[in-house]
Amino acid sequence: MSLRSEILDQPQVLSRLLSTHRERVLGVARAISRRDFEFAFLAARGTSDNAGLYAKYLWGIRNALPVALAAPSMFSVYQSPPRLQRALVVAISQSGQSPDIIAVVQEGRRQGAVTLAVTNDSGSPLALSAEFVIDTDTGTEKSVAATKTYTAQLTAIALLSAGMEDRAERLEELQRLPELVGEALRLDNQIESVVARYRDMKQCVVLGRGFNYATAHEWSLKLKELSYVAAAPYSAADFRHGPLAILEKGFPVLAVVPDGAVLADMFDMLQGVSASFGADLTVISNVKELLQVATTPLRIASDTPEWLSPIVAIVPAQLFCYHLALAKGIDVEHPRGLQKVTRTW
Repeated sequence: MSLRSEILDQPQVLSRLLSTHRERVLGVARAISRRDFEFAFLAARGTSDNAGLYAKYLWGIRNALPVALAAPSMFSVYQSPPRLQRALVVAISQSGQSPDIIAVVQEGRRQGAVTLAVTNDSGSPLALSAEFVIDTDTGTEKSVAATKTYTAQLTAIALLSAGMEDRAERLEELQRLPELVGEALRLDNQIESVVARYRDMKQCVVLGRGFNYATAHEWSLKLKELSYVAAAPYSAADFRHGPLAILEKGFPVLAVVPDGAVLADMFDMLQGVSASFGADLTVISNVKELLQVATTPLRIASDTPEWLSPIVAIVPAQLFCYHLALAKGIDVEHPRGLQKVTRTW
C-alpha cells in the first residue's frame, strides 16, 4: 500500500479494532484495574511517543492516573532503572522491535510491575516481554511515515481508558470514530488545493494544548519526515513563555483547536497572533468563529468529542503533510535517511 492508501484506510482500520478487539481490550482494562499500581510509566519512541503524550493527558484526566514518560536510555545505556514496583509499565511500539523499549518492559516485569505492550505485532519481542498485550491489528503498514498505526494506537489507548472508567457513554462515543475520521478524510481535495501556497515553507510552529498537545507533536513530526520542514511543536501555554518572539508577518503557525476546555485560551492567543504579528494561520477545528480567523481553515466534524479529537484532527494534518511533500517534489514513500523499523539502544 502507498502512503495515501494507508491514510485513506484509517476508518476501516479503526472499525476493525473497535469491533474485533474491543472485548479483548476491555478485558485487559478490567484485569489491570484489579491490580495494585499507583502510576503509569510509559515507554515509546517517535510517533509512538506522541501516542504516549495522548495517554498522559487522557489517563490523567479521565482515569486520575499519573503518567510518567520513560527515558529508555536509563535502562539500556546507563543500566540504572528507577523503582517500578508500584507502576503500570506500558510500552507503545508499532513494530515491537526496539531494544531500549523492550528493556523497559523487561525490567518492569523483573521488578514485579504490571506490564502492558501496545503493538501492531503480537508476536514481536516486545509483546512476548509483557504480561498483557493489545494488538492494534492495522495490517502491514509499508510506508515509512506512520499514519494508520498512530490512529490505531490512540484508539487502543482511548478504549483502554473507557474500559478503566467503565462508562457506557464513552464506549458509544468511541464507536463513532470511523465515521468521524471518514468525514475528516473528505478534506483531501481542499487540502490538496491550498498547500501550494506553502511550497516554500521551511519552518513553522505547531500549536496544541491538552489532549491535542500530542497532535501538535505528531503533526510537527510528519512535517519533518515528509516535507523536510523545521516544524517546532509547542503547548500554546508554553509558546507564550518566550517562543512567541520569533513571530513576524507571514510566519506560518499551525494549530489544532477543537471545541473543549482549552478553546477560550487558544482562541484568544490565535487572534492575537493574527492581529499583532500578521502570522499565517492554518487551523484544524470544529469551531466556526475560530476557523474564520484562519488563513487556511480545516473543519472537522462539529460533534467530535474533545477527548477523541486527537484521533480525528491528525487526519487532515496527515493529508496536509502528504500534499505539501508532493508540492515540494519529495518522494513520500522514501523519505531521506529514514527506514520503517528503527532499533535504538
